[in-house]
Amino acid sequence: MISRVTHQTVQRSTLANLQVNLSRIADLQGRLSGGKVITKPSDDPAGTASALRLRGDLRVTQQYQRNADDGVGWLTTVDASLQASVTALRQVRNLVVQGASTGASGPVPRAAIAAELEGLRDALLEQANSTYLGRPVFAGTTSAGHAYEVTPGDPPTYEWLGHEAGSVQRRVGPATTVRADSDGRLAFGDGDDSVFALIDRIVAELRAEDGEVGHFLADIDVRMEKMLAELADVGARYKQLTAAQVATEEAMVGLKGQIAAIEDIDLAEALVELQSQEVAYQAALGATARVLQPSLLDFIR
Repeated sequence: MISRVTHQTVQRSTLANLQVNLSRIADLQGRLSGGKVITKPSDDPAGTASALRLRGDLRVTQQYQRNADDGVGWLTTVDASLQASVTALRQVRNLVVQGASTGASGPVPRAAIAAELEGLRDALLEQANSTYLGRPVFAGTTSAGHAYEVTPGDPPTYEWLGHEAGSVQRRVGPATTVRADSDGRLAFGDGDDSVFALIDRIVAELRAEDGEVGHFLADIDVRMEKMLAELADVGARYKQLTAAQVATEEAMVGLKGQIAAIEDIDLAEALVELQSQEVAYQAALGATARVLQPSLLDFIR
C-alpha cells in the first residue's frame, strides 16, 4: 500500500531533518566551548561512570597528599627541636667535664657553670615544649598546650603530659600510616629520669661544697644516645613521608591524565567535525529551499 505524501508531510520531514543537523551543530559548539566530550551523563554513560570513579580516586589521593604534607610539617618541627636539643646536651656535657676538672674547683667558677647549666636546662625544656600549629609535638594527642609541666620545688618536678597510646598518625596510602609526632619520654625522659631533673642534680652538686659531678657524664651519655636514637627514627619517618609526597603527586598526575582522556575534547577533531556539520547544514538548507518552493500558486500562474 502506497502512502499519500502531501506537501505538508514533505515540509515537516525536511524541517525535522534540518533541526537534527542544527542540534548536532549546537552540541558540537557546546563541547568546544566547555572543552569536554561529556557534557551530560547520557553523552557517554560508561565514560561518565569511569570518570566518576577516577575522580573519587583523585580526591582520596589528594587527601593522602595533604596528610603527607601535614606530617612533614610535624616532623620538621620535631627534627629541628631534637637537633637543637642534641647541641644543647653536648654543651651540658662539656660544662660537666669543665666542672669536674681541678681548674673549676672554686665556688665562683662552679657557680658560673651551674648558672649556665640552668640556662641550658631551660632551653631544653623550651625545645621539649615545641608546638606545630598550636599542638605539642612531643606529647601526641594531649589536650594540653605543652608536653612537659614543671612543678616548682626543691628540686622542681617535670611531668610528661602525653598519653600512652595517643600518638599523631597520618595515613598517606591505602595501607600506609606514619607517625608524625615524637614521644617526649624517649628523647627527654620523664620525671626523675628526665634530662631536666638530671641537670638539676648536676647543678645541686656544683653548688655543694664538696660536690662531685664527674660521675654524671655516664648519665648524660645515656640520655644523648636515646636522643640520637629518636632523632634517627624521626629522620626515617621523614623520608617515608617525603617519598609519599612524591608518590601521591605522581598518582595525581596519572589520574588527571586518565580523566582528561575520557572527558576532554580533541580540539582538532571537533573543529573538523563542526565544519563538516556546518557544510552539511548549509547544503540541507539549499536543498530544502528548492524542495519546499513549489506550491499550488506556482502551477496556476
